[in-house]
Amino acid sequence: DEDGLVRGLSVLCNLANQLYYPCEHVAWAADAGIIRVSSQKWWTLSTALWAFSLLLGLLRSLRILFRLRRKLQQHKRASPPLSRKETKARVQAEVLSILTDAADLANAIHWLPAGFLWAGRLPAWSVGLLGTISSLIGIYQAARGRNS
Repeated sequence: DEDGLVRGLSVLCNLANQLYYPCEHVAWAADAGIIRVSSQKWWTLSTALWAFSLLLGLLRSLRILFRLRRKLQQHKRASPPLSRKETKARVQAEVLSILTDAADLANAIHWLPAGFLWAGRLPAWSVGLLGTISSLIGIYQAARGRNS
């Protein structure tokens, strides 16, 4: 049911995540004194990969959301109630995913080096609020059994 754009965004998002994890581990190991490299460039790279992954996830969810909404409008009367109910549940899941990724992306940009968009300029309370929003949505999704 997914189109090529959704599949492509999913693959790129997965690739960004696979690159993010080793970069973060190198940065941590450098900070812990296990390896002798500058950790700052590794933290910046891992945060940039995290932000890129979140941006790709947002684009993917928006694409899916628009396709689902179009499907709901086209089959308003023709589709069985169960199919509409399932589609509405998927719409809700994508909206929650968009909110989570947007909150996390705002935080990821905040943690990038100064000079990039609003990097370093968010007050501590907003960083905490964005993280709390993302976490609460994740808990809700896990409790509902829709956490992908």
